[in-house]
Amino acid sequence: MAGSVNKVILVGNVGKDPEIRSFQSGGRVAKFSLATSENWKDKATGERKEKTEWHNIVIYNDRLIEVVERYIKKGAKLYLEAQLETRKYTDQAGTEKYTTEVVLRQFRGELQMLDSRGGGGGQMSEDSGGQDESGGAVPPMASRSGGSAARAKKSDMDDDIPF
Repeated sequence: MAGSVNKVILVGNVGKDPEIRSFQSGGRVAKFSLATSENWKDKATGERKEKTEWHNIVIYNDRLIEVVERYIKKGAKLYLEAQLETRKYTDQAGTEKYTTEVVLRQFRGELQMLDSRGGGGGQMSEDSGGQDESGGAVPPMASRSGGSAARAKKSDMDDDIPF
């Protein structure tokens, strides 16, 4: 049995368009903020209250970065499964600071669009990527297999399994 678990699940709205950066080594990173809100009615006053938390999202998974770059914009509603990571950095004044981020790394994490163009949601995970019949990229359904066998065309899926 594992000694600990580092997993966060968030459902919220993208606060700003994602920022994609490239490293000299050829890798890329996507960053954006995600807002989660809690609503309640104050029992004392009867007034509706709301509290919003902002989360810094960082994606190092190349396939997910491609999908984020193409489909995710400010206001999009997302479901995320990821890990919390804290890193230390030095600001412009030379002061050491810490920040905690929600991180999706290669082969870890899941991203699902809850609203999308055309009305249907798309689900992406560590095995994301694919093309439609015309050769255009589409957000595929998530697979935890990690292999390309999960990218079969609809016509190839003739089994009677209900899931």
